[in-house]
Amino acid sequence: MGEISMIHVYTDGACLGNPGPGGWGAVIIEDDITTELSGKEADTTNNRMEVTAVIEALKKISEESEIIIYSDSTYVINTMVKNWKRNKNKDLWDLLDRQMVGRKVKWKWVKGHSGDPLNERADRLAHGAATSVTSQKKKDINEEEGLSEHLKEQTVDLTHINSAGEARMVNVGSKPDTEREATAKGFVRMKKETLELIKKNNFEKGDVLAVARIAGVMGAKETSRLIPLCHPISLTQVTIDFEIDDEECLISIIATARCTGKTGVEMEALNASMIAALTIYDMCKSVDRGMKIGTQLYSKTGGQSGNVHFE
Repeated sequence: MGEISMIHVYTDGACLGNPGPGGWGAVIIEDDITTELSGKEADTTNNRMEVTAVIEALKKISEESEIIIYSDSTYVINTMVKNWKRNKNKDLWDLLDRQMVGRKVKWKWVKGHSGDPLNERADRLAHGAATSVTSQKKKDINEEEGLSEHLKEQTVDLTHINSAGEARMVNVGSKPDTEREATAKGFVRMKKETLELIKKNNFEKGDVLAVARIAGVMGAKETSRLIPLCHPISLTQVTIDFEIDDEECLISIIATARCTGKTGVEMEALNASMIAALTIYDMCKSVDRGMKIGTQLYSKTGGQSGNVHFE
């Protein structure tokens, strides 16, 4: 069996604020090979980073190796050598204990910032990692601020807001009348038992889907009275169809609105599908108050923006 070489490990931790952004660093010397490790955390303490550096270094070393760990942390050295009480950071000490099982490890304290090149290197790794946390935070803040400014710039392009940031109804008087159509797809997800009652028409209030269909049509016609800046539209047709998915315990609502006019009917289709979904909920809530509902625009045709389809 070949001679087991001694591995020398230098570890260090750093924290900007304590608690605050932190980093750890480790330098592993095995024969003529030097390995450097580092890591960071957004909110931590110096002591946690000191212990983490040792844990992460041991993870990279085989259990059969003999190791000397050098640290300028009296917290680490005295806890491991003099059995200081572990009143804090128990989670990390437990991790370190598991890494220590079956290992031959010696612990040596080195004075920090005393000119030891490997200790200084571990220190630079730790501080570099900690500093990178604050740099990333500044970058994130700058990106968020940039996004906010971008959104401010885009506000004037929202058709229902004027240059002063005030709500307004868009003037569509100059637009030509064109054929327009929009379809929204809503859903109601429910218990299996609830769906069976609907299919069998066993609700005291009556035929759930028949009532929901009429409610959806009424909802489309009332859109401009419910949504403040929507134009009153002369609808030429509103259809409400249902698809039942037994496996998913789901009723899909397909609402289509049509008109020949100066503005689109997306809101009418959306309102129709949602009112139909709410009606299903209202008629079935006595047996299933946990039903989930929702809707989205599926497609629209006509107008200046042309034809659009969403999945």
